[in-house]
Amino acid sequence: MLPIAVDAMGGDKAPAEILAGAREALAAGIEVVLVGPNDLANREGFELIAAGEVIEMHEDAASSVRNKKDSTLVRAAEAVRDGKASAMISAGNTGATMASALLRMGRIEGVKRPAIATPIPAPGTTPTVLLDAGANAEVEPEWLVQFGLMGSVYADARFGIKNPRVGLLSIGEEPGKGDTLRKQAFELFSSAKDLNFIGNVEGRDIMTDKVDVVVTDGFTGNVTLKTLEGTMRGVVKALFAAIGAPEYKVHADGIMPALLSLYSIFDPDTYGGAILLGVDGVCIISHGSSGSRAMLNGIKVAKEMVEVDMVGKIRRAVQASKQSS
Repeated sequence: MLPIAVDAMGGDKAPAEILAGAREALAAGIEVVLVGPNDLANREGFELIAAGEVIEMHEDAASSVRNKKDSTLVRAAEAVRDGKASAMISAGNTGATMASALLRMGRIEGVKRPAIATPIPAPGTTPTVLLDAGANAEVEPEWLVQFGLMGSVYADARFGIKNPRVGLLSIGEEPGKGDTLRKQAFELFSSAKDLNFIGNVEGRDIMTDKVDVVVTDGFTGNVTLKTLEGTMRGVVKALFAAIGAPEYKVHADGIMPALLSLYSIFDPDTYGGAILLGVDGVCIISHGSSGSRAMLNGIKVAKEMVEVDMVGKIRRAVQASKQSS
């Protein structure tokens, strides 16, 4: 397999933590090529795709990709497009990562808009796939149906969920609940022949075994994702603070292994990042605060998505959907 192109300069902890994760991946037998400046320190043992510019977190995504053609993100996407890498991964500017992949790799034929799919932990069962988690702030009803299709393919390919249950995120379970967008999308979902649509779901259902794929617009999805992340961090922090009191030490020592296991389930680093579905190449978007563990896991996800032919599966699903409609 071609190497995974790693944006060495993306993220709050770049390049040190990114290189550390890439080095762990290399040690695990995964081929990696770094994308960064020629003078990148501590890159011994890695191939390098030279890139003289970096798109910073605060920069506008679209204009930066157009103006910084020698940026690490653009060069990484070009490496996938040109057959020099099998996938790309970055913990940098999310919008610019998406724009680079879209403008350089292009969309899969028939895909109306790409969407960011993020695994949300659901203790006791497989993760719930949430999309769109930030690629499209404003959407059309038919796009949401296609998001459901792509999310279903991803849930099956990554988590082995056969015939995944797809829910439309709304303010109530009843068919008439929600705004105009949600009502129109509900009607389209209900008539879709290639989806296991179970109806509207609410935010409280995301981290349960009630649904496998939750579909919404990118604005709502990103707010939902950030809210869940913040809530999980707050609960975990409060729990560890509570059991850290001296009078609970004996009890805390006994349950600590179970708590650490639970913490691992909720830790975003465990999942390595989100995937941009709908572009003609594998693109993994990691959290901006990703450390070496998150980067290692993200590279593993990228490799897995290449091996299962994620792009090909979505291409075939989209074509089949068009033929059946």
